[in-house]
Amino acid sequence: MDMTGERRIPAPRETVWQALNDPEVLKDSIPGCEHIEKVSDTEMTARVAVRIGPMNARFSGRVQLSDLDPPNGYTISGEGQGGVAGFAKGGATVRLAEDGPGATLMTYEVKAQVGGKMAQLGARLIDSTARSMADQFFDRFAARVAGPPPAAEAAAPAPAPARLPLPVPSEMFGLPTWIWISIAAWLAIVGLMVL
Repeated sequence: MDMTGERRIPAPRETVWQALNDPEVLKDSIPGCEHIEKVSDTEMTARVAVRIGPMNARFSGRVQLSDLDPPNGYTISGEGQGGVAGFAKGGATVRLAEDGPGATLMTYEVKAQVGGKMAQLGARLIDSTARSMADQFFDRFAARVAGPPPAAEAAAPAPAPARLPLPVPSEMFGLPTWIWISIAAWLAIVGLMVL
Protein backbone atom coordinates (compact mmCIF):
# COMPACT_ATOMS: atom_id res chain seq x y z
CA MET A 1 0.00 0.00 0.00
CA ASP A 2 1.32 3.43 -0.94
CA MET A 3 -0.19 6.69 0.23
CA THR A 4 0.89 10.30 -0.24
CA GLY A 5 -0.60 13.54 0.93
CA GLU A 6 -0.10 16.89 2.50
CA ARG A 7 -1.71 18.81 5.30
CA ARG A 8 -1.51 22.45 6.35
CA ILE A 9 -0.98 22.76 10.09
CA PRO A 10 -1.80 26.18 11.60
CA ALA A 11 1.38 26.34 13.70
CA PRO A 12 5.04 27.34 13.14
CA ARG A 13 7.35 24.65 11.71
CA GLU A 14 9.43 24.40 14.92
CA THR A 15 6.25 23.75 16.96
CA VAL A 16 5.12 21.05 14.51
CA TRP A 17 8.58 19.44 14.63
CA GLN A 18 8.54 19.34 18.44
CA ALA A 19 5.04 17.82 18.40
CA LEU A 20 6.08 15.11 15.93
CA ASN A 21 8.69 14.03 18.46
CA ASP A 22 6.48 14.30 21.57
CA PRO A 23 5.06 10.90 22.67
CA GLU A 24 2.06 12.51 24.42
CA VAL A 25 1.02 14.48 21.33
CA LEU A 26 1.44 11.38 19.16
CA LYS A 27 -0.56 9.22 21.60
CA ASP A 28 -3.43 11.71 21.55
CA SER A 29 -3.29 11.96 17.75
CA ILE A 30 -2.97 8.31 16.66
CA PRO A 31 -6.39 6.62 16.49
CA GLY A 32 -6.53 3.66 18.87
CA CYS A 33 -3.14 4.37 20.44
CA GLU A 34 -3.04 2.81 23.90
CA HIS A 35 0.62 3.33 24.73
CA ILE A 36 3.65 5.06 23.27
CA GLU A 37 7.03 5.39 24.88
CA LYS A 38 10.20 7.12 23.73
CA VAL A 39 13.08 4.66 24.14
CA SER A 40 15.72 7.00 22.71
CA ASP A 41 15.89 10.11 20.52
CA THR A 42 15.39 7.89 17.47
CA GLU A 43 13.24 5.01 18.75
CA MET A 44 9.77 4.54 20.25
CA THR A 45 7.59 1.59 21.21
CA ALA A 46 3.84 1.64 20.78
CA ARG A 47 0.65 -0.38 21.16
CA VAL A 48 -2.34 0.45 18.94
CA ALA A 49 -5.80 -1.11 18.75
CA VAL A 50 -7.21 -1.16 15.21
CA ARG A 51 -10.48 -2.24 13.65
CA ILE A 52 -10.35 -3.23 9.98
CA GLY A 53 -13.72 -4.33 8.70
CA PRO A 54 -14.86 -7.27 10.86
CA MET A 55 -11.43 -7.72 12.48
CA ASN A 56 -10.15 -6.15 15.69
CA ALA A 57 -6.41 -6.28 16.28
CA ARG A 58 -3.94 -4.93 18.78
CA PHE A 59 -0.49 -4.22 17.35
CA SER A 60 2.68 -3.80 19.39
CA GLY A 61 5.91 -2.73 17.81
CA ARG A 62 8.90 -0.45 17.48
CA VAL A 63 9.33 2.69 15.43
CA GLN A 64 12.72 3.95 14.26
CA LEU A 65 13.47 7.53 13.13
CA SER A 66 16.19 8.14 10.56
CA ASP A 67 17.35 10.82 8.12
CA LEU A 68 16.71 13.38 10.86
CA ASP A 69 16.77 16.94 9.52
CA PRO A 70 15.32 19.16 12.29
CA PRO A 71 12.94 20.97 11.79
CA ASN A 72 12.53 19.94 8.14
CA GLY A 73 11.55 16.29 8.51
CA TYR A 74 12.60 12.68 8.92
CA THR A 75 11.97 9.12 7.82
CA ILE A 76 10.00 6.87 10.13
CA SER A 77 9.96 3.08 9.80
CA GLY A 78 8.64 0.29 11.91
CA GLU A 79 6.99 -3.06 12.28
CA GLY A 80 4.12 -4.20 14.46
CA GLN A 81 2.86 -7.64 15.40
CA GLY A 82 -0.86 -8.20 15.79
CA GLY A 83 -0.90 -11.82 16.93
CA VAL A 84 -3.24 -13.97 14.85
CA ALA A 85 -4.34 -10.86 12.90
CA GLY A 86 -0.90 -10.70 11.28
CA PHE A 87 1.72 -8.01 10.98
CA ALA A 88 2.19 -4.56 9.52
CA LYS A 89 5.45 -2.98 8.48
CA GLY A 90 6.48 0.02 6.51
CA GLY A 91 7.73 3.55 6.64
CA ALA A 92 7.00 7.15 5.82
CA THR A 93 8.97 10.18 4.77
CA VAL A 94 7.71 13.33 6.43
CA ARG A 95 8.71 16.81 5.27
CA LEU A 96 7.87 20.16 6.88
CA ALA A 97 7.93 23.50 5.07
CA GLU A 98 6.93 27.02 6.06
CA ASP A 99 3.52 27.89 4.61
CA GLY A 100 3.00 31.55 5.31
CA PRO A 101 3.22 33.22 8.69
CA GLY A 102 2.60 30.80 11.54
CA ALA A 103 1.70 27.78 9.38
CA THR A 104 3.46 24.63 8.22
CA LEU A 105 2.87 22.41 5.22
CA MET A 106 3.46 18.75 6.13
CA THR A 107 3.90 16.35 3.22
CA TYR A 108 4.15 12.59 3.63
CA GLU A 109 4.83 9.49 1.58
CA VAL A 110 3.85 6.17 3.14
CA LYS A 111 4.78 2.66 2.02
CA ALA A 112 3.38 -0.22 4.03
CA GLN A 113 2.57 -3.89 3.77
CA VAL A 114 0.46 -6.21 5.85
CA GLY A 115 0.49 -9.97 6.24
CA GLY A 116 -1.44 -12.73 7.93
CA LYS A 117 -5.23 -12.79 8.31
CA MET A 118 -5.39 -9.05 7.91
CA ALA A 119 -4.02 -9.31 4.37
CA GLN A 120 -6.94 -11.59 3.45
CA LEU A 121 -9.42 -8.75 4.03
CA GLY A 122 -8.53 -7.16 0.72
CA ALA A 123 -6.52 -4.18 -0.42
CA ARG A 124 -9.52 -1.83 -0.77
CA LEU A 125 -10.66 -2.32 2.81
CA ILE A 126 -7.13 -1.94 4.16
CA ASP A 127 -6.50 1.18 2.03
CA SER A 128 -9.75 2.85 3.08
CA THR A 129 -9.06 2.09 6.75
CA ALA A 130 -5.51 3.45 6.44
CA ARG A 131 -6.75 6.64 4.75
CA SER A 132 -9.44 7.10 7.40
CA MET A 133 -6.87 6.66 10.18
CA ALA A 134 -4.51 9.12 8.45
CA ASP A 135 -7.29 11.72 8.23
CA GLN A 136 -8.14 11.21 11.91
CA PHE A 137 -4.47 11.49 12.86
CA PHE A 138 -3.95 14.77 10.99
CA ASP A 139 -7.20 16.29 12.28
CA ARG A 140 -6.28 15.45 15.88
CA PHE A 141 -2.63 16.42 15.41
CA ALA A 142 -3.50 19.80 13.87
CA ALA A 143 -6.02 20.52 16.64
CA ARG A 144 -3.52 19.57 19.35
CA VAL A 145 -0.60 21.52 17.85
CA ALA A 146 -2.59 24.62 16.91
CA GLY A 147 -4.06 24.85 20.41
CA PRO A 148 -7.35 26.51 21.22
CA PRO A 149 -8.63 29.06 18.73
CA PRO A 150 -7.98 32.70 19.63
CA ALA A 151 -10.63 34.14 21.89
CA ALA A 152 -13.33 35.69 19.80
CA GLU A 153 -14.16 39.25 20.57
CA ALA A 154 -17.10 39.36 22.89
CA ALA A 155 -20.06 40.33 20.83
CA ALA A 156 -22.68 42.51 22.41
CA PRO A 157 -25.70 40.44 23.27
CA ALA A 158 -28.50 40.90 20.82
CA PRO A 159 -31.39 42.86 22.23
CA ALA A 160 -34.40 40.80 23.12
CA PRO A 161 -37.18 41.14 20.60
CA ALA A 162 -39.90 43.50 21.67
CA ARG A 163 -42.93 41.64 22.93
CA LEU A 164 -46.18 42.97 21.78
CA PRO A 165 -49.24 42.25 23.84
CA LEU A 166 -51.45 39.70 22.21
CA PRO A 167 -54.93 40.89 21.55
CA VAL A 168 -57.44 39.13 23.75
CA PRO A 169 -60.70 38.56 21.95
CA SER A 170 -63.78 39.66 23.79
CA GLU A 171 -65.64 36.56 22.60
CA MET A 172 -64.70 33.07 21.42
CA PHE A 173 -67.26 30.88 19.73
CA GLY A 174 -70.03 33.23 20.84
CA LEU A 175 -69.18 33.13 24.57
CA PRO A 176 -67.38 35.86 26.53
CA THR A 177 -63.66 35.19 27.21
CA TRP A 178 -64.16 35.14 31.00
CA ILE A 179 -66.44 32.09 30.63
CA TRP A 180 -63.71 30.19 28.72
CA ILE A 181 -61.16 31.10 31.42
CA SER A 182 -63.58 29.89 34.12
CA ILE A 183 -64.15 26.60 32.25
CA ALA A 184 -60.35 26.05 31.90
CA ALA A 185 -59.84 26.75 35.63
CA TRP A 186 -62.70 24.41 36.57
CA LEU A 187 -61.26 21.65 34.37
CA ALA A 188 -57.86 22.10 36.02
CA ILE A 189 -59.39 21.83 39.51
CA VAL A 190 -61.38 18.72 38.58
CA GLY A 191 -58.26 17.20 37.04
CA LEU A 192 -56.34 17.75 40.27
CA MET A 193 -59.13 16.20 42.37
CA VAL A 194 -59.24 13.10 40.16
CA LEU A 195 -55.50 12.59 40.54
